[in-house]
Amino acid sequence: MKLLMEQVRALHRLEPANRDHLAALRVALSVAVPSLLLLAAGRTDLIMYAVFGALTGMYGRSEPHQLRLRHQCQAAVVLLGGVAAGLFLSVNHLHSWWLVAIEAVLAGVGSVFADRVRLKPNGPFFGILALGACASVPPAVPWQVAMLIAAGSAAFSILVGFGGWIRSRSWQRGAVRNVPAMHPAGRTELLVHAARYVLAVGAAGTAGVLSGSGHPHWATAAAAVPLAGADLPSSVRRGIHRIVGTFLGLAVTAVVILPGPWSLAGLFPGRQAVMLALLVILFQFTTELFMARHYGLAMVSFTPVILLITQLAAPIDPAVLILERGVETLVGALVGIAVVVAVRRSGTRSPRALLGLGPLFGLPRRTRH
Repeated sequence: MKLLMEQVRALHRLEPANRDHLAALRVALSVAVPSLLLLAAGRTDLIMYAVFGALTGMYGRSEPHQLRLRHQCQAAVVLLGGVAAGLFLSVNHLHSWWLVAIEAVLAGVGSVFADRVRLKPNGPFFGILALGACASVPPAVPWQVAMLIAAGSAAFSILVGFGGWIRSRSWQRGAVRNVPAMHPAGRTELLVHAARYVLAVGAAGTAGVLSGSGHPHWATAAAAVPLAGADLPSSVRRGIHRIVGTFLGLAVTAVVILPGPWSLAGLFPGRQAVMLALLVILFQFTTELFMARHYGLAMVSFTPVILLITQLAAPIDPAVLILERGVETLVGALVGIAVVVAVRRSGTRSPRALLGLGPLFGLPRRTRH
């Protein structure tokens, strides 16, 4: 049972800090500037596109500015590709099964690209999230304008990430990101991993559509989370962190948007859009502050970010929004964990080993003499 106890302890272990506040400040600044400009223009409904572009700043957090530039440009391809696909679906009124099919296919493509260039954070999760969110909201402006906002925000976050050059003015000739050469076995593993994304996203999206939820894309995004783990134990932990962190984040969101004298909406009547926009910036800072140290804590902040920008773009009954987020996240994360267990990478431990059990109820395996 030793391994089982290790997994339990890992759920609440906070990794050591590594100048996380600097990365959090860069991301917060990347989100704040375009968001505040839209707030000043009275277009808080467009902050969603700015935020997804600004998430480019989450990549390459520990790399020198020279390598971070390349890393963030690669990440921008995934994020802006997700925004563009989502806008295409929204403009053409393609929802439900169309959304699931296209999101599953692009999840597989994004997985291949993310694994090939070694994106950190791993996988195409944020691109999948951007695709679903943008597809679920009818654009209030021509799609070209929405795309320009996202691209401009991504470019600004890349500029912020490159700001270290102004201080050091150093450039290492020939410096490249550490991306191992691809070999036949590696290509096979890359394709298997992409197939897991297609299966998980497709299955979770199908469950979301059949449930009648107005936001099946939340299930697809949650299903992608466990697949970013390096091995079976870390994948399962990420799925559990996603569920627990999301439900705690929903409690925070409820205090902000549910009607009532005790909520933020009740304390600042008539100024809710302004308060939501400012809170998006604050919560994005705390998300990045804990992203590398404890995924569950990061989700406590990131859940309000997604719900608040969704509410700014297309307001609905807050109670329905919170309920659907909780249900879809639970379903999606469980589907993702199931796919990780069923279709394992080479070298990962078995589910029995994950739980710290021997071949038969914890008994050691007999060895031949």
